[in-house]
Amino acid sequence: MTLKPFAISLCLFAAPGLGLGAQKTVYGLNEYTRIHQPDLQLAAKLDTGAKTASLSARDIERFERDGEPWVRFYLAIDDAHNNPIERPLARISKIKRRAGDYDPKAEKTYTARPVVEMDICMGQSLRTIEVNLTDRSAFLYPLLIGSEALRRFNAMVDPSLKYAAGKPACTPDANPGE
Repeated sequence: MTLKPFAISLCLFAAPGLGLGAQKTVYGLNEYTRIHQPDLQLAAKLDTGAKTASLSARDIERFERDGEPWVRFYLAIDDAHNNPIERPLARISKIKRRAGDYDPKAEKTYTARPVVEMDICMGQSLRTIEVNLTDRSAFLYPLLIGSEALRRFNAMVDPSLKYAAGKPACTPDANPGE
């Protein structure tokens, strides 16, 4: 009789963890990704401590098209991308600056960055995620994928792994999933 409450308790504690792990895809600290339109493979750092995703961009210019706000930019990567990319502006993100990254007299503790939506393939999953645009050329990885995008990928990150998902394997005609 004393075994029944123990067995029920064990099931209650173990069941949620088992269901959660079975639905998640395990990714490493770094993964290969593919940006659709333009079709380009990039190495990415997965960062659960960052909220948003960031893409290395230069010459970022806001403009209007048909009365709507748009952004034109070039990818700031080693294989310098020669053609501009244009996307509708999704929103402006306020990114918190680090203590050594701002002048306290200026009282501005954040950087405003344009945010666009992009289709990103990681492993076998294609998702539309929001990325803020900033020059990341001083960093090793041109794409940082934060927690909001990781949720879209239904990701579990194992920092002891690298490139666990392998090369991006989304088909060109794939539709971004939920």
